[in-house]
Amino acid sequence: MKRNKEKRNLFSIELLGLLLGLIWIAPFYLMIVNALKTKKQIFTGVLGLPDSLALGNFVQAFVDLEFLKSLFNSVLITGVSVAVIILFSAMAGYALARNKSKLSGGLFFVFVAAMLIPFQSVMIPLVSIFGQVDMLNAAGLIFMYLGFGCSLSIFLYHGAMTSIPKSLDEAAIIDGANRFQLFWYIIFPLLKPISVTVGILNVIWIWNDYLLPSLVLNETNATIPLKMFFFFGEYTKQWHLALAGLTLAIIPVIIFYFFAQKQILKGVSEGAVK
Repeated sequence: MKRNKEKRNLFSIELLGLLLGLIWIAPFYLMIVNALKTKKQIFTGVLGLPDSLALGNFVQAFVDLEFLKSLFNSVLITGVSVAVIILFSAMAGYALARNKSKLSGGLFFVFVAAMLIPFQSVMIPLVSIFGQVDMLNAAGLIFMYLGFGCSLSIFLYHGAMTSIPKSLDEAAIIDGANRFQLFWYIIFPLLKPISVTVGILNVIWIWNDYLLPSLVLNETNATIPLKMFFFFGEYTKQWHLALAGLTLAIIPVIIFYFFAQKQILKGVSEGAVK
């Protein structure tokens, strides 16, 4: 009797998981299937499979979207932003964790409190100030991402530093290492699991961000999400091209996610074990 009940519970869980999986994959199915159709086929049947594969949609979307240029802009801005966030946040987390004073405690509280401030509340004055100093460009966008991304990252690094004994610092200093060598060659490698987690979280956020680039960048140096906005505006009634462009836009982040999901789980588990 008990075994039958366990089997029913297991079947219910599996059925629920299957339904949730179908709900999750349904938008991707509609996007990919309709991207392979002609305009006429979409309006005659949205849910059905295409009669023939309209691969020309992807070719035209690739050209009109300036995909390689937009991809380069996204990779450049995302890569540089994540690199500086990891570097500065790791150094700040190390300094705040090792210096036990009222000042460091107050600064850490400020960083934590900054996570509660919505971007929309500082959006207009931020863009106005950056416009006055001629920084409404890719460099200014990276600087903004550094500011908005550091709060959570410093919080994570600060927590990870509590698991690293201070005796390592003392031993390295006795051996003749300066503060930079101590951090770069001893502390920072030990922070690799949390660095992977911080990097992945920020890559997903920055890569998919539309609002901040829309305020800072123009169409000539647009990232993929911003370029998709202009692309959809041009092909609002041509859904076969719009969906083909959208499919091309999400391919890089899906590939990244499949490669990164194992690393983020590893980073969280190793951080928990420490």
